[in-house]
Amino acid sequence: MRRNPTTIGNISAEERRSSMRTLRKVLPYLWPAGQNSVKIRVVLAMAVLILAKVIAVYTPVLYKGAVDALAGEGVPPLALGAVGLTVAYGMARVLTTGFQQLRDAIFAPVTQRALRRLALETFRHIHRLSMRYHITRKTGGLSRIIERGVKGVEFLLRFLLFSIGPLVLELALVAIVLTVLFDARYLLAVGVTIALYVWFTLAVTEWRVKLRREMNTQDTDANQKAIDSLLNFETVKYFGAEEREAARYDGAMRAYANAALKTAYSLSFLNFGQSLIITGGLIAVMVMAAMGVQQGSLTVGDFVMVNAYMVQITVPLNFLGSVYREIRQSLVDMGEMFDLLEQPPDVTDRPGAKELDVTKGHIQLTDLRFAYEVEREILKGITMEAKPGQTVAIVGSTGSGKSTIGRLLFRFYDVTGGSLTIDGQDVRDVTQASLHAAIGVVPQDTVLFNDTIRYNIAYGRDGATQDEIEAAARAAQIHDFIVGLPQGYETPVGERGLKLSGGEKQRVGIARTLLKDPPILLLDEATSALDTDTEREIKEALTRAGQGRTVITIAHRLSTVAEADLIVVLEQGEIAEAGTHEELLQRQGRYAHLWNSQQSDQDAA
Repeated sequence: MRRNPTTIGNISAEERRSSMRTLRKVLPYLWPAGQNSVKIRVVLAMAVLILAKVIAVYTPVLYKGAVDALAGEGVPPLALGAVGLTVAYGMARVLTTGFQQLRDAIFAPVTQRALRRLALETFRHIHRLSMRYHITRKTGGLSRIIERGVKGVEFLLRFLLFSIGPLVLELALVAIVLTVLFDARYLLAVGVTIALYVWFTLAVTEWRVKLRREMNTQDTDANQKAIDSLLNFETVKYFGAEEREAARYDGAMRAYANAALKTAYSLSFLNFGQSLIITGGLIAVMVMAAMGVQQGSLTVGDFVMVNAYMVQITVPLNFLGSVYREIRQSLVDMGEMFDLLEQPPDVTDRPGAKELDVTKGHIQLTDLRFAYEVEREILKGITMEAKPGQTVAIVGSTGSGKSTIGRLLFRFYDVTGGSLTIDGQDVRDVTQASLHAAIGVVPQDTVLFNDTIRYNIAYGRDGATQDEIEAAARAAQIHDFIVGLPQGYETPVGERGLKLSGGEKQRVGIARTLLKDPPILLLDEATSALDTDTEREIKEALTRAGQGRTVITIAHRLSTVAEADLIVVLEQGEIAEAGTHEELLQRQGRYAHLWNSQQSDQDAA
């Protein structure tokens, strides 16, 4: 039977490359360049570890000496009597445990520093990823990948250094002792036992890794469904879908439970097989030692010492099974996280990109083209401009490409043709940070942090004073409402702002943008969630806020943009017409048709 050349045992070459990649990425956190204090801690931890293992390997010799002293056989080590050797044996065990705990204490800051750096790097990278990536991924799945990945790094940093290496060292020392104090038969018996144990453990563990990966997949799916359902709490209530959501979640949990049961069954099989191999090796060595005692070539102390060494290597070998399983799983979990870290952002700063210098706020779109998907072009050669200080409204029916222009201006996406400039500077040639700082956005659906009203308004400018926050709230016509609340500005808004009405959330969002005080305002259906009276108040606030600034207003409700300096009507990604409100009404074109239709609907209401 021909074997697949890309597979070795149960681990594919691709998995091996992925594991090696993960290890290469983790090691710099263990031995960071230029961080001598961290390196000193690692070296100290290793020195304490080696000392602990040397004492642990010598401990059975003291045990043997105490037994022989009591039996009147052999030459006691360290020239001590039975009582002295017993005390020395106890002290050796205490020192072994003490040094192990000291090792952990020395190394703990290294682990925590690595976890913090890695978590921060991942968090920053996720924020650097483009809008295109985020709208195709589920937040619950991302958080689960990060959580498992960071835990995997913590495990790997501790146990790769303090379990596998020390285990090999301890087995080597025991092998030397058995060969020197006894003969090669004992070494052969122990060697065969260890080889069988390792082979069985690795083979079964590779099978279990596949089962565990399936369990992780089902776990992620269940978590995604739970978070998605909770985030859409209102929608679930609107449609009376509580039982439907419960059934959906239960289905995901059922699949997870099935995968978890397979994992549990395989663990039982692994544990039994490991116990069988270890017990067989223990019996073989003890039989040889018992025969040696009967023949007079070994003392009772030797018999006890052999038993102590077998028990001593049994514990780390049993530990090897669980550690290896966890290491393999950690590599899988970390691989998913590093895949996320290697996900390239669609939108990046060009090398040498300069800061955006907004002197006038002149926005120019020249033959602008864009497509979310290659086969479906959204904007088809848009040419327009917003002169400094102008308010330009972009209107049109749903799907005409209005909001897409706003996303391109903020550079959530890069244009696929033509150009978009601010004061003659192509937005693709300036840093994203400076571009974002120059544009204030009030979106159609303002999403708030699950914090206080003060925090959400203050988010507009880091370090804003309370007076500045209140001034922005007054400008957004929400200050009086806030101070009328029992907790005032310290009132929690709830998850995504659910404790506030749509209009209140929108005004908090407007206040947040006014506090930012940008030279360019982008209003994307900013008053769509407001009633007529509130809309009028907000329009006045936005009009005052827009003075001296360039304002791009994206709107569906034409009554909100009638006073704009220029109105651009989009239809299927192209400019159907442009002009002032009066000019467009006189032309009796697409704008006039939309205006008359909306006025009729308003009169009928």
